[in-house]
Formats: sequence, C-alpha cells, structure tokens
Amino acid sequence: MICKTLEIVGDVCQSVDAIFELLLSELQQATTASEQNCRDVADRLTQEVVRICSESKRIQASGEANAWATALARHRLEQCLSYYKLGSRRGRVELHSNLSAVVYRYINPIQSQSSYQARLTLIEDFLQGFYVEALTAFRRETQVGSMYTPKSLLDLAEYMAFSERYGKRRIPLPGNRNQQLIILRAQTFSQQQPTETLVDMERAAEGTLSESETPWNVASIQQVREQMVAQEPEIEEDTLRQTVIKELIAYLEERKQNDCIDYFTLRLRDLPANEIEQILGLTSRQRDYLQQRFKYHLIRFAFSSNWELVHQWLEADLERNLGLSNRQWQTLHDKITTQQSELLKLKQERATDVTIAQSLGCTVNQVQKQWYKLLEIAWEIRNDQDSGGSQTPDE
Repeated sequence: MICKTLEIVGDVCQSVDAIFELLLSELQQATTASEQNCRDVADRLTQEVVRICSESKRIQASGEANAWATALARHRLEQCLSYYKLGSRRGRVELHSNLSAVVYRYINPIQSQSSYQARLTLIEDFLQGFYVEALTAFRRETQVGSMYTPKSLLDLAEYMAFSERYGKRRIPLPGNRNQQLIILRAQTFSQQQPTETLVDMERAAEGTLSESETPWNVASIQQVREQMVAQEPEIEEDTLRQTVIKELIAYLEERKQNDCIDYFTLRLRDLPANEIEQILGLTSRQRDYLQQRFKYHLIRFAFSSNWELVHQWLEADLERNLGLSNRQWQTLHDKITTQQSELLKLKQERATDVTIAQSLGCTVNQVQKQWYKLLEIAWEIRNDQDSGGSQTPDE
C-alpha cells in the first residue's frame, strides 16, 4: 500500500509494510495515543525512512538496504518515544536545552560584551524563530499540509524529535567542509543583531522620553519599560522544583546531614566535581563517599513521606500511572504481589495509610514499607530500556 504511493527504488520496497507494522505495533504498546494517531505517525516515519534509504547512494550500494531501513526506523522510533515519555512540558525543556547547548557559543553579536543572561535571552529569541522554521520543514517533508500543527502528545513528540534532527543536519560547505544547520542559522542570526544600546533604567522606569532621542533609543526604552512593568506569573514547574528543594533540605536537616546539604547546594549551581572538592576541602574519595550518602538520602526522600510531591514534579504521579506506559503498567502488575496490587488500588483511590492498613490487616509502618518497595519497582521499570522506558536526568 505505502510502496505504491512512494515510488521508491531498490529493495527497500520489500520491507516497507514490515517497517510500518513494526512502528505501529511499538507505538501502540508504548503510548496511550489512539490507533489512528499511531497509524499517522507510523506512516510519516516510514515515508521518511524510505526516502532516506532510497536517496542514499551509500545505502543502495551496500546491498543491505532493508537492514539499514529497519535500523533507521528503530532509531526514529526511539527518538519519538523519548520525547513522548518526557511529556509536553519536560519534552520542550529537553529540546530547548539540547539546541541551546549547540548554539550557545555562536549566539554572540559582533562587537558585543553580552552577559550570560543577555546571551540566554538572544538564544530564546533565536530558537523561537527556529522552531517555526522546523515546523515549516516538517510540513513540507511529511506533506501534511501548510496548516498542520501537532495536536496530540504523540504528534508533539514526533515534531520535537524532527526539530532536533533538523537542527543537527549536516550542510555541505565549500572546501569539503560541513556544518550543522542550526549553527549556520545561529551565526546568521548573530550577525544580524544590532549593536548594544545603553538605556537609562530610571528614565525607562518613569517612561520619560526627550525630543533628542533616536528612534532606536525610543524603541529600546519602551521595550525595557514593558519588561519592567510586566508581572509574569510564576511557572508551576519552577514552583514545584523550589518546593522539592526546600523539602529535601528540611529532610536532610532533620537527619543532621549538613554536609549533604552543602554538597546538594553546590550541585544546584552545576559546579564540577573538582570545584566541589576544593570548596568543601575534600579528596576525590571523600567527595565520592559524600555523593553516595547523598544519593541514599535522596532515594529515601523520593520514596518515603515526600513521594507524592517528587512524583508530581516528575510528572509520574498516580494520575499518570506513576509515569508508566500501558505496557510498563502491565509489567508492574505482573511483578507485584496481590497485597501490593491491592495497596496500589487503594492509593489510587486516595485512601489514607490508616485506612489501607485496616483493609490489608497490617500496620501503618508495614504499609509504608510496602509502598516504598512498590515505588522502587515502578522506578526500575520506568528506567529499564527493555521495557520501553528511558531514564531522564530528573530521575
């Protein structure tokens, strides 16, 4: 069916249906998207794989076009599911972080001494335009129509995976050189930026302008003024993160783990290991021991009394089946005992530990221990590559 519409060459055609069925089956098992949504995404990924394998002389000459097509299809699938598992919010943060890291050194206007924060603002402006370009390229290459926008989480994951690949495409340059497309775009963007303009913050706050102001200064002052008076609501994710940090520090203080607090505070500043050792006056071995002790308390914190707060922040709470896909959720039920299964059901019904203890005929302490073990099992399944999971930096 797909073969006829694509008009491809070589022996890739023989495996097109098999690739489509493979992608469709994996998407249906690893996501909660509708069957039609899975079919649409599987069809677009299949078309991309076939196009690449058909146009690549190296693949055609290898005599293993089918093997290349299958491997490429699996790679595209893994990228898509990786963003799907992160969810809408964290997926966009991950994409933004990945692309920002690539272009950071190239976003720096000529003759400019931009601060770190100023450069981040420029990167934000640049990437917003790049996402629009990536969406246009996605519409063109997948032939979905000029008005297409991702509507479901799976559609969004597909678009984010495409955007990352699109940005990292190698563009040939003169002299047998090549460069990533997003870097070329970033360099052009930087060259087009105007020189820095000094703005009087007091005048901007007052909103006063003199007749001698140039149009550019007027625009700059007005822009600063708008930013100063804007009242941006605090992002929910940042609020949750700060709450988790505050609760973790309180947890460590209660257990008199002040050195772990010091280590955690330095880690929040993204300091490298050697700087942490220097600040705390530790050897590499002592720092490694402290890191392991902090990790122990971190796991205890995440799986004990604060489990609900931590899992809500990770978007892996009970309302989201502890962050598990349908297949992983079934795997969890296959691994746990009958008592743990009943415990999970009661937790989903928002029963208190006292009520659960009475229902299961055990103590509250035993309920908490069993729940700790159940969360550990869910965590292992969620981060097990073989079960369709993908470990994230937050976990």
